[in-house]
Amino acid sequence: MHDERLLVGIDTSDDAAVYKINDELAIIQTLDFFTPVVDDPYTYGQIAATNSLSDVYAMGGEPTLAMNIVCFPDCLDPEILSEILKGGYDKVKEAGAILVGGHSVADDEPKYGLSVTGFVHPNKVKSNSNAKIGDYLVLTKPLGVGIINTAIKGDIASKSAYNRCVEVMTKLNKYAKEACDNLKEIHSITDITGFGLLGHALEMAEASDVSLLLFSDKIHYIEEAKDYASMGIIPAGAYKNKTHIGNKVVFNEHVAQYLKDIMFDPQTSGGLLISVGEDDLNKLEIGLKERNVEYSIIGKVVNKEEFRIYVS
Repeated sequence: MHDERLLVGIDTSDDAAVYKINDELAIIQTLDFFTPVVDDPYTYGQIAATNSLSDVYAMGGEPTLAMNIVCFPDCLDPEILSEILKGGYDKVKEAGAILVGGHSVADDEPKYGLSVTGFVHPNKVKSNSNAKIGDYLVLTKPLGVGIINTAIKGDIASKSAYNRCVEVMTKLNKYAKEACDNLKEIHSITDITGFGLLGHALEMAEASDVSLLLFSDKIHYIEEAKDYASMGIIPAGAYKNKTHIGNKVVFNEHVAQYLKDIMFDPQTSGGLLISVGEDDLNKLEIGLKERNVEYSIIGKVVNKEEFRIYVS
């Protein structure tokens, strides 16, 4: 479906839809939910809500309204559901948005997330399709969450790996987005979720009609993810990502296998991938540091070549 007011639709595989209301205001609409990734219901609610809110930040907007999406088994204690919803509520509150109810259905497996509405000025929308040649690529969370979650499900993750993983997944991208505000050279943003760093980077490259050069030695990841990946503890989604896009990525022969796996690793509530011009790179770094956002400068946007992604 096409409408001249639809500023961002499904054509570029972007993070959310953006619809222009008038010359000063556009609405952002997104939706996400998933099954539990940790056992603690409150933490699960936090992670799911953080993930859902992220799409609004990735479009350069501010979340305003949120509605719960819930599937929950009749056989489980309703107190578990209360804790899930409380976790979601607390993250919506931290985001400065308003939770206004939602919808629930009985299901055999718990599922939780949010439908989120946000707002942005039409001229300040940050889609994944505007990366410019010469831009630097900045990643605002470490990778490896999917690998750690697989280790958690296998009951072999260390306590430190679990805590670090939860810390990453529950960090709102609100703060990374705020560091981008009022910087003219922020050209493109996407958040890193189920398609992994390489999948979402590929979407940015294709939508912007450029190629990306990634620096493997600059990419931050959760320390234990290296050990687990080296042991072969890799989520099925990483193999699916590799099968789906592997022929569009070229790795330097010196890139270790564990690092390739981490780059294909599907992320739950991952960080933002920001394409920023050189003139504003330093200002972005200052803003990220002021807000205690972990970040790494992981690559550059280059001329379109035979392949979309090159990893050195």
